[in-house]
Parts: sequence; C-alpha cells; structure tokens
Amino acid sequence: MSAVTDLIPHRPPFLFVDEIVAESADSLTARRVWRAEEDFYRGHYPGAPITPGVLLCEAVFQTGALFLARQVQAAGGRPTDTVPLLAKISDVRFRNPVFPGDTIVIEVKKKESMGGFTMMAGAVKKADNTRVLTVDFAVTWKAPTNTPKAQA
Repeated sequence: MSAVTDLIPHRPPFLFVDEIVAESADSLTARRVWRAEEDFYRGHYPGAPITPGVLLCEAVFQTGALFLARQVQAAGGRPTDTVPLLAKISDVRFRNPVFPGDTIVIEVKKKESMGGFTMMAGAVKKADNTRVLTVDFAVTWKAPTNTPKAQA
C-alpha cells in the first residue's frame, strides 16, 4: 500500500485503492478488495450490504490521481503543497453491484490534457471480468485555497 500512499494524500478510512497492478504511458490499473468489516456496510444496507456507488466512483478518481502522480513523478516530481482535485464527472453508468469480499480491478485511461486538467475515462470490473461501472472525469493538481479553521 505504500506505493499508493507515497503518491496520493488519501488515507484509510478514505483510501479505496489497495495496489497498482499495471501502468502504461496513457493508463493505470489498480485493485481493491472490499472488506466485510468496513463500517459503511453496517448501514448500506443492513442485512443485504452492497458497496455504495459513490465509493466505487471514488476508487476510480483515486486511481486517476495515482496515474497523474506517476506522470508528474516521471517528469521530476510534484510539489508537496498540492492535492488532486476532481473537476468534472460525467456519464456514470452502473452495471452490477459490488458486495463485501469482492475484488475489483480499476482502470483509468487518459483522453486528453488541456489547461492543467486531465480528462480521463474510468472503468471498474470485478475480478471475474463482470462489468461494474464506467465514468468520464477530469482531475487537476491544485494547492488548497481554503484551510480548516481552528475550533475555538
């Protein structure tokens, strides 16, 4: 997992990529096992848990951030004062549910880069090649402009 956490700022319990399994100049493939003990399964849905679609999408977006981090790293590194920010989501299609214990394979492909934004296509399949979802999205690296205010 350190190969993942060395590249993006996400950490458990909000890290949804376990490992990078393949990469090329225009794509990256990652894997995630959805563990039955993850807290959100207690409420989504009790007695018949399924993985929330928004978390499956987040796994794709984190894989996109990993792809960008690898590209920037290959070009000499990235500033530590920036984070990956999602800029656009479109054409999300859910095809099959993911259950506790399922392993998913997440693939992102670069479509184009323009003005500091990278447009990508993402897909999730189960380990048995069952299609789960597809989504188009855009990501950029930016310095956070708003920091949390201290509680009085």
